[in-house]
Amino acid sequence: MIHPTAIVHPSARLGAAVSIGAYSIIGEHVEIGDGTRVGPHVVIEGHTRIGRDNEIFQFCSIGAPPQDKKYNDEPTRLEIGDRNTIREYCSFNLGTSQDAGVTRIGCDNWIMAYVHVAHDCQVGDHTIFANNATLAGHVQVGDWAILGGFTGVHQFVRVGAHSFCGVGTVLLQDLPPYVTVSGNPAAPHGINSEGLKRRGYSPDAIMAIKRAYRSLYRSGLKLDEARATIAEMAATHPEVQPLLAFIQSSQRGIVR
Repeated sequence: MIHPTAIVHPSARLGAAVSIGAYSIIGEHVEIGDGTRVGPHVVIEGHTRIGRDNEIFQFCSIGAPPQDKKYNDEPTRLEIGDRNTIREYCSFNLGTSQDAGVTRIGCDNWIMAYVHVAHDCQVGDHTIFANNATLAGHVQVGDWAILGGFTGVHQFVRVGAHSFCGVGTVLLQDLPPYVTVSGNPAAPHGINSEGLKRRGYSPDAIMAIKRAYRSLYRSGLKLDEARATIAEMAATHPEVQPLLAFIQSSQRGIVR
């Protein structure tokens, strides 16, 4: 299922029922899993491995060298999981030797047009990136996170699981799990309660997360004091534990 105008390197490895659209280019070190569909005018290059049943729309650039002056043609990688939707004009870059050497995108992600994922980013599962969301290098995005259109994430920032960024958000510090933010720079506006309901969190669990949020953002406590309060909550409410662990491990500081 390869269009006659497509250029596929003889060494590329294509699984069963892979579709390659018109004028697309598939490089030497590319591996594409079963059932993945690649639209027209797509370039997939570098040491890139793509899983099963993905849909990559036209004009995407996948696996190009990182936009990093220190990069010197090292054999770094890009890995994409299964069942992702990747819309028009997206660009995902290889990793660099200054990090783990691999950019990773998980499974079941919904990635809209013009999204950029820079070198060494680590994106989880079930995320949504709206149009023009941009990740600088070394960014980590947790499962189920949602980035609104034109969201910009500074290098080395972490985006917690189940968090939500409004349109035009600029993230300069780590965004804790569950928290909703918007603005430039980002400011907190409660928790992503609707998303948690859709994912099966119980009313008690959501209420515990809300109490932890109030301790962190609305109580007037200093960060160390809020962290101690949240640690007490996490002892009896396990859903609060990811929030506590995230705060404790933050290197850049959190949005606050």
